[in-house]
Amino acid sequence: MKLTKGRIASLGLQHVLAMYAGAVIVPLIVGAGIGLTNEQLTYLISIDILMCGIASILQVWKNKFSGIGLPVVLGCTFTAVGPIISIGNDYGITYIYGSILVSGLVVVLIAKFFSKLIKFFPPVVTGSVVTIIGITLIPVAMNDLAGGEGSTDFGSFTNLALGFGTLLIILLIFRFSKGFIQSIAILIGILLGTVAASFVGLVDFSPVAESSWVHLPTPFHFGVPEFHIAPILTMILVAIVSLVESTGVYFALSDICDKKLEDKDLEKGYRAEGLAILFGGLFNSFPYTTFSQNVGLIQLSGIRTNNVIYTAGGMLILLGLVPKIGALTLVIPKAVLGGAMIAMFGMVIAYGIKMLSNVDFAAQENLLIVACSVGMGLGVTVVPEIFADLPSSLSVLTESGIVIGSLTAIFLNIILNFKRQKPVVVSESKRPA
Repeated sequence: MKLTKGRIASLGLQHVLAMYAGAVIVPLIVGAGIGLTNEQLTYLISIDILMCGIASILQVWKNKFSGIGLPVVLGCTFTAVGPIISIGNDYGITYIYGSILVSGLVVVLIAKFFSKLIKFFPPVVTGSVVTIIGITLIPVAMNDLAGGEGSTDFGSFTNLALGFGTLLIILLIFRFSKGFIQSIAILIGILLGTVAASFVGLVDFSPVAESSWVHLPTPFHFGVPEFHIAPILTMILVAIVSLVESTGVYFALSDICDKKLEDKDLEKGYRAEGLAILFGGLFNSFPYTTFSQNVGLIQLSGIRTNNVIYTAGGMLILLGLVPKIGALTLVIPKAVLGGAMIAMFGMVIAYGIKMLSNVDFAAQENLLIVACSVGMGLGVTVVPEIFADLPSSLSVLTESGIVIGSLTAIFLNIILNFKRQKPVVVSESKRPA
């Protein structure tokens, strides 16, 4: 398929719409959690969107120092939400950005060492991690499809009709179209779903009217960063956990794009992520990590070129500089996004299963790794309060199904598959006389 500028722009917009809600919800939650004013929250949302674009471009642009060179979209990590609110309330907002700056620097410095751990990520681990990522995100999609958790019309017939209708449109486009139209099925589904929602009064343009036209970023907008050992250690742990999650995404994309990853590639990817975190601290934004929904989108569209992600990154930068344009994406009802997310997150699960097809399941060890890691990831997602009585310092590891499932896969692989070398069997015909 020939990708004209118009088609690349459409594909880039599709990626923006796929990740925008996830990117915006983090500053909204954090802002409410630490008591920001509306003016401060406006800055936080705008700078976050702009930094998502810069972070994505840093990761796609492969050079001698950084960049994985794969079609990766970066956004603020959900893993950091709880710790950031805790640090803000216990120490103050300036300590948040001091800890983010240090954690970004640490990631840049340990990138070379962390990349040497590639042997601990065989297909049984990466496949499990990707599957866990998809499975644990499905409840997010289902909640949005029903209207958004806590909404007054949660589960209403209108929301369900819009959500499943959007999903049906996407499926019909895949069934009856080809080429470029098929590759932007998610975008078309979201647009048609939003049009349908407008006829039942579920499209609110007030965010567009209330937004400003121009919003310029300023370094240290919330004050000069301050440093304390406890917030710094917490945020370093958040950053390392994000690297583990990103590793699974890197391997999934390398498989989709038929590009084998070496430890040097991972080193550059981790370093780019560290730079993105540093920029987040500098401009008072957030730590950044890979967004899994865009992996599912790449698999669905079949378009694997980096130019599309460069375009998406440029769009995000524009949206961050011009909040009124960015606010247009906020008019999309949650039910419509939820319907599209089912397809995208489901494709992440499917690709994780595809990666697991390369695993030798004749070995009981591999079956146990997949069984326990997926079980833990899904279990914590469904019953998040299971570790509620543990110390709050451990919440970074225990409150996310993705994190605990990934760590389970890594540690079980070390215990079960690295415990001993298989003995070499010498046949009778080859024994020395």
